[in-house]
Amino acid sequence: MRRIPFGLLFIALGVLPAGCRRSGPDAPAPARTVPQTLEVLKEGRWLFTHVEPNGQFATTDKPEAVPEGARALVRVFDPANPPPKNAESPEVFVADLNQLMKSGKAPAKAMSREAFETAALAQLPPGETSALAARPAGGQAPAPPPVALGGDGGAGGTPVVTIYGTSWCGACRAARQYLTERKIPFADKDVENDPAAARELADKANKLGVPTDRVPVIDVRGRLLLGFDRARIEALLGEST
Repeated sequence: MRRIPFGLLFIALGVLPAGCRRSGPDAPAPARTVPQTLEVLKEGRWLFTHVEPNGQFATTDKPEAVPEGARALVRVFDPANPPPKNAESPEVFVADLNQLMKSGKAPAKAMSREAFETAALAQLPPGETSALAARPAGGQAPAPPPVALGGDGGAGGTPVVTIYGTSWCGACRAARQYLTERKIPFADKDVENDPAAARELADKANKLGVPTDRVPVIDVRGRLLLGFDRARIEALLGEST
């Protein structure tokens, strides 16, 4: 009987040390990235989120259902191709529906949700405001009454609203009174007498692309409202953080 060499026996049985090595873990799949722009086609299955006149946001699958005054800046979303949850990218895509309805397609660009909602609200007629250039002569009006914090507007009385205004602005006084009566915690900042407040507002406005030539400008949970409008404040406060 012919003997099989010991080394060949290991090869035949497939138990050489090299054959017993455990394979390493599979290489992770490359992270899915979201493009900075995309093309929206009118015949596609898109959802369109737009602002209503009262400051609430609504969604429709029909671009013609979006009010004309809100079509210049609309969030677009393809439910069949949602972005990855871990994508390092801005949160939403926005497009001009006027262009989409005219030519059948339109580019959409990425931007933060806060910037989109602020810019969408800025399309609407401003609420009650006072032009900074229209400051009355004869000095400032009496200082506003102390701010009443507390209530259910924020945890532990933490302000959820910031009013950037002046002491003489009637719309600013109306906003303060409304928030105080509703027990909504707010911070009151005078952009004429407090340089830090003026810089803070300028930084926010530049980031979100809104003008600051009128007061009040009201920050509601990171969205800037131009002027005082009760319905729009309530719409933003009604949203979850």
